Amino acid sequence: MRTCAAPPFDTAFAAQVGAAASGGVDGATARHPSDTRWRPHDLLRLRRLPSYDGEPDWVRAAFAHAPFAVVRRASAAPGFIAVGMRGNGRAQRYGTWAQADDIEAVIAPEDLLGASSQLDMERLALPAFAMLYSVRDEAQSFRAFSWGPTGSAGFELATGTPTVTATSDLDLLIRTAQKLSRERAAQLLSELESFARHAGIRVDVQLETPSGGIALAEWAAGKARVMVRHAQGPRLVSDPWAVPPPQA
Repeated sequence: MRTCAAPPFDTAFAAQVGAAASGGVDGATARHPSDTRWRPHDLLRLRRLPSYDGEPDWVRAAFAHAPFAVVRRASAAPGFIAVGMRGNGRAQRYGTWAQADDIEAVIAPEDLLGASSQLDMERLALPAFAMLYSVRDEAQSFRAFSWGPTGSAGFELATGTPTVTATSDLDLLIRTAQKLSRERAAQLLSELESFARHAGIRVDVQLETPSGGIALAEWAAGKARVMVRHAQGPRLVSDPWAVPPPQA
């Protein structure tokens, strides 16, 4: 079974668009940067989800139940967005393509920190949610950042669809437009791991940098190069905050 639908557009052009947005291509393509109204990990509420060849049977039912998709980190032609669908359990994940005209709402991870009202107390008592709100209320160091939940916790807070279990990890995204020192990263990681031990779960944290997404744990470990998740594919870099300026 396919895990991702084939792009319904010219992939060569889409790759040029993505490179132009990151300062890697000049000329005509640089006049068509990727749309920044939605970013990786944003949840999109859609009025319609196009169907493409090879789509798993569960996708239609999942979309009917919760018409949301998460923005994937992949290049797309103008008017298209790379999105991911989730069903029941880890085995039901599918990458596909939405159209910009079908977007009804955009929900960023940081928008979800106050979105507990639609969940009942039994759901909020689950370890992932308990840890999330403990970090929000008690971790002073996080107040300097724009951050929020992704993964199953983010999806449930946005949609009200029960996706978190008693053993679910807590996935977090921290936006770091300015360079984060290795020492500060290690402090943040240590603080989060303390909360995670108390909750009895794992925490997985991604830093969103100008170059793309990196794992907080990798940056805090002091590795010479870290893996950056980028729309053009993963790459190893020494400084995720050092990016060339866009070309005119």
